[in-house]
Amino acid sequence: MATDKTGKRLSPAEIFKKIFSRISNIILELKIFLIYIFSYIPSHTFRKLIYRLGGMKIGFGSTLHMGIKFYETKNIIIGQDTIIGENSVLDGRDELRIGNHVAIASEVMIYNSQHDVNDENFNAINKPILIGDYVFIGPRAIILPGVKIGRGAIVGAGAVVTKDVLENTIVGGIPAHEIGLRNLKELKYKLGRARLFR
Repeated sequence: MATDKTGKRLSPAEIFKKIFSRISNIILELKIFLIYIFSYIPSHTFRKLIYRLGGMKIGFGSTLHMGIKFYETKNIIIGQDTIIGENSVLDGRDELRIGNHVAIASEVMIYNSQHDVNDENFNAINKPILIGDYVFIGPRAIILPGVKIGRGAIVGAGAVVTKDVLENTIVGGIPAHEIGLRNLKELKYKLGRARLFR
């Protein structure tokens, strides 16, 4: 008789469900692997086409630089005129909504799934992440599940964001905490042309 990882005996229906789940996961892993391979093709237009075919919604004028890694693409929504730097991580296992005119620097990691350290099976907890318009996230910052970053906020390089960031607030550190306020309140700039070979 087949058992699960905890030793519980499985019914034939549960066995079928596990087999189906395993096949689905293998297909998802293959999809994500192929998208990652295509992320190194030096054409913004081609990469956006591949990402959209993978289920992402990408607004007009937005750019995703090369080498971005995904855990899932179907729950990711990116607004207009947003730039995401090379070698970043975008986790789409739950909703990831990035606004308009957002600048995300290189090697930023955005996760909306993490293990529950108090769960006896170490199961995952998924929570959405919402990033408002005109946000800037500095290089190698980490955004953790369930965080909302308000319009015009700035996240300093290397910060680890574990809780919500208010509008026009500047945060930094580990864990991220307020270190200042953005003086410019009327935000209306555009990010400009993306680098061709990044």
